[in-house]
Formats: sequence, C-alpha cells, structure tokens
Amino acid sequence: MSERIQFASQVPAAISAMMGLETYLGGTDIPLSLKELIKLRASMLNGCAYCIEMHAEVAMKQGESPQRLLALSAWRESPLFDERERAVLALTDEVTLIAENGFTEETYQQALTLLGETLLAQLANNIMSISQ
Repeated sequence: MSERIQFASQVPAAISAMMGLETYLGGTDIPLSLKELIKLRASMLNGCAYCIEMHAEVAMKQGESPQRLLALSAWRESPLFDERERAVLALTDEVTLIAENGFTEETYQQALTLLGETLLAQLANNIMSISQ
C-alpha cells in the first residue's frame, strides 16, 4: 500500500477538535463500561474488525465479561443487558444506522425516560463520535 495523507499534520485543527470532544466525553457521567459497549456495538455495525478487537479488549480490562461481549451482537434477545443498557444499545443502533432506518420516537422516548436529558445528550455525542 502506498503512503497516505497524514491527517494530523495536514489538518491539525480538526484533530484537535476531535480530541477536545474525546476529552469532554471522558469527563461525562457515562460509566466507562457503557462507553465501551457503545464503541463495540457501533464498531460491529460499521464492520470494523480493528475497532471491534480494540474495544473488546478495553472492555474486558475494565471488567466486562466475555459472555456479555459475545451477546452484544444479539443484545435484543439476550437477558444479559438491563433496561438502561438496552435503551443505550437501541440508541446506538439507531444513531449508527440513521441513514438506513432513521431515529424512532419510541427509542428516543425510552432513552429520555431512563436516562434524562443531560445523559441522553452526552450519550448521543458519544455514539456520534464513534459512528462516523
């Protein structure tokens, strides 16, 4: 493969802005375990093997069970995720695949009820940062 553009040197302001979002997300109320479930699920939907391996490894280091990580691809049928996690995973699926299926009112209302406005907004930003 030929050498490609080094984005960091060509558009440093864009990289800085992205890192600023990551810094902000690191200080939110979103539990670390939930952040990694979001990143792993979005990576599954995007089909990025590198990201799947990386986020699975980080999640396990943070104490996530291999059983739950394996069940993540079928989270809707799995009893291993609680109601709040299910709301976040539904949000992750719909935001990641928004061009295909949109963002349903049902998912929005469920997430709003279980998470509140601030956490929902933080989670949406977290999902958008990985789903690009």
